[in-house]
Order: sequence, then C-alpha cells, then structure tokens
Amino acid sequence: MIKVGIIGSTGYAGAEIVRILLNHPEAEIVWYGSRSYVDQKFASVFGNFTEIVDAKCLDDNIEELSKEADVVFTATPQGYCATIVNDVVLSNTKIIDLSADFRLKDVSVYEKWYKIEHKSPQYIDEAVYGLCEVNRDKIKNARILANPGCFTTCSILTIYPLAKEHLIDMDSIIVDAKSGTSGAGRGAKLPNLFCEVNESIKAYGVATHRHTPEIEEQLCYASGEDVVIDFTPHLVPMNRGILATAYAKVKDGVTSDDIRAAYNKYYENEYFVRVLEDGVLPETKWVEGSNFLDVNFKLNPRTNRVIMMGAIDNLVKGAAGQAVQNMNIMFGLPENMGLKLVPMFP
Repeated sequence: MIKVGIIGSTGYAGAEIVRILLNHPEAEIVWYGSRSYVDQKFASVFGNFTEIVDAKCLDDNIEELSKEADVVFTATPQGYCATIVNDVVLSNTKIIDLSADFRLKDVSVYEKWYKIEHKSPQYIDEAVYGLCEVNRDKIKNARILANPGCFTTCSILTIYPLAKEHLIDMDSIIVDAKSGTSGAGRGAKLPNLFCEVNESIKAYGVATHRHTPEIEEQLCYASGEDVVIDFTPHLVPMNRGILATAYAKVKDGVTSDDIRAAYNKYYENEYFVRVLEDGVLPETKWVEGSNFLDVNFKLNPRTNRVIMMGAIDNLVKGAAGQAVQNMNIMFGLPENMGLKLVPMFP
C-alpha cells in the first residue's frame, strides 16, 4: 500500500486528488495537509466527503510528512514546493508537484514569467516533466515530478503527434483555449465571482499567460525546432473543462490521412487519449470528471491549415488525475489504476 501525503488538500486540485485516491486500491492517504484549516475536519471544508473522510487537516511540516509518506503531492501555489524540497526530504519520499516550480528547465524563463525567485534551482535538471503519454520512461525513476499545467496538457497533447512527425510549420501555431472557472483555484478573486463570470466569456492573460513557455518548451522537444506560439486563454461560465483549439499551417502535400495516421501512431494504445472518429468533435461535457483527453482535427484545404481540437477536465487530466497517473507509473502500477472514471453527464 502506497502511503500518500497531500499538501494543499483543501484546494480544488488537492480535493480532487483525495476523491480519486479514496477509490485507489493501492493508496492510503496519511496526511491531509492544509495550512488554512489545521485541526479542522477535512469533511467540514468539503461537505461531499461527510462520513467518508474522518481525518482532520494537518499542517505542512514536510520533514515529518516525508517520514510518513511514500509520495507527497504538493497542490500549492507557485514557489511553495521550491522552498521545501531538499536532500533530506528527497531521501525519504517522492514529490509530485502540481505547481510550475519544476516544469521549466531554464530558471530565468521561470522567473520572468512567474515574477518570483526560484528557491531551489539545483533540482530543476533532475525534475521530470510528467506528461505521461510522452515521458513515461523518465517518470518511472523520478524523485521530483513536475505535473504539467491544465492548459499545457490539453494543448501539447493535441498538437504533439503533428509536431513529432513534422507535419506542420512550428512557427505558425496559434492556440485558442477556453477553461472553466475552477482553473483559477479556490481563492476569492473579484474576476471569478458568479456575477462577473456568469453569462459572459472573456479572454485573459493575452500574450502573457504563464503556460505559454511551457507549451513552447515541450513542443520544441517534440519537433526539434525553436517554437514560439500565440496562446490566448478564455474564461467561460462552467465549473470544469478545457477546450483547446490549435491552428497551424501544414507542410506541402500533407493530407488528412497523414494527420490521422500520426494521431493513431502515438495514441492508438494510450488508454487516456481518445482519438475521435472523423467528424466527431471534442466537447468538455464528454470528459468531465474523467482522466480522458478527447482529440480530433479538421484539415482546411482552402487555407492549408489544420485545426486541432482537444478537450479535458482541467481538474483531472489537467491536474489531479494526471498526478495520480504519474504516481502509478512511479510505483510500477497500471497507469489506469484508480482512474477508470467514467465521464459524468449531464
């Protein structure tokens, strides 16, 4: 049985880790960490866990936690994990970090986009980027796992096969993405109030969103080329879900059959990536509550562009579900253990 600690268990992603792991046959949660709710019952924070979780929230004493847990999930704001990781902690436990602290390999890029100083850059090279369908061989032996962001997971996996097979011009990529409000976290913020969000849709972080360099870096690895993209996220009035629509020029002679063959080559045997039938387009409602990515495309011969579409649940495949998938890989378990979550509808 894998003993699990969660720091930040009372955020949306942390609570989603709890929900998933309670049905995981090989995992036991031993630490519900939450600085804001120390000594309060976890179920008093999230009423859906009433009479399911009796434990109280503990502090974030990483030294003590690392002695009790085989793996620690840090579902915390940017900068936190980098302040607590050290050689002693890593000798005791594995870290799966849901923030951006170890996703980017260039510390100057991290500090530029996140506007904070990185407190433990000595671990950046060791950290493994936990995009399971791409890096599983590296994930197996990781001590520090950088769980990808939600926009990045959806965008990268939607584009990856075409970048890897050199079917598109990498300098022509535009990503337009829509997210539900849970992606902004549980903290009280004026732009996320019901009256601000309901019956509206708005772009934000235009040309400045912090997931941009993460998408670029991973597509650079995939294609072997320098990549600069336009990425524009939008906030829509729903709780969960991301729909990413990406556009790119195709290379001369590339056909729809070539594109479908590329998706099938990389995803045919991937449990959590569903390449939809021709003409069936991804929708967030068909992945809600699950760890699936639904993906499809349309080649527009009039503009010589391919339109790539992907949909995920931002709290599952975009955060907690992928984190558990990474845990399964790290501990030699089937990747879908505890994650055979049928999407919820309606």
